[in-house]
Formats: sequence, structure tokens, C-alpha cells
Amino acid sequence: MVAVLVAASLLTKQILWTPISAINMHDVVTNQFKMTNASFVGTDKDGNPFKIYAKSGRKEYNKPDIIFLEKPSGNIVRVTDNKKITDKISASSGQFNLKTKELSLTGHVRVDSSTGDKILTDEMVVQL
Repeated sequence: MVAVLVAASLLTKQILWTPISAINMHDVVTNQFKMTNASFVGTDKDGNPFKIYAKSGRKEYNKPDIIFLEKPSGNIVRVTDNKKITDKISASSGQFNLKTKELSLTGHVRVDSSTGDKILTDEMVVQL
């Protein structure tokens, strides 16, 4: 049975191949890796937890410490006047610097705080 399947594939003269011209070399050279439904969990410099999610994330060869995020959202916990405050964040896009733990958000940035405060802006940088 296996021999028949192998012989049939050879006799049909249909060869499946991808021409080199069909490969997007810009993506191959630029993107080190790409992930969907990305999530990052950690603690900030003060030991407070944070969670960041994104529709997709990617790294580039020439910027190894940066993760480029599409539609990031998440929760950041901070302590102010001995009170724990949770901020829910979201944006159109963002960049997370793995080395400095800096989150740069752009496009329709929204912050909803557990204190009732709300922030709407075009850009925001959060030092985690």
C-alpha cells in the first residue's frame, strides 16, 4: 500500500514547491520570531506584579531587547500611600524593553485605575 502511494505521487508529475521569489525576505531578515496571544508576567522593581497580554508580539534581529506588541493590555499593581492600586491598561500598539522593563504604549492608550481614575492619551511610558 505504501509503495502504491509513493509511486502514484511520482507518476502524477505534480510537484509542490515554493519559488524563492514568493518568500518575503524582508520578514525573514527583520523578524527573529513572532508569537500570537503573547503574555508576559513578572514583577516590577518594587516587587509588585504585572501581567501584559498582546494579540501578537515579535522581535527583530537589530533590536534584540525590544518586543513589539499589537493590541497590548494588562494589569499593573502599584502601591501609593500604603494602598495597593491596580491599573488596567490597553493600547493599539506597544514596545516592551526586556532589559529596562519599560513599556511604551501608543495609540488609544487607556488606563482604568482601581481608584476610579481614568486616563485616555495617545502615548504613555510605564517603568516597571
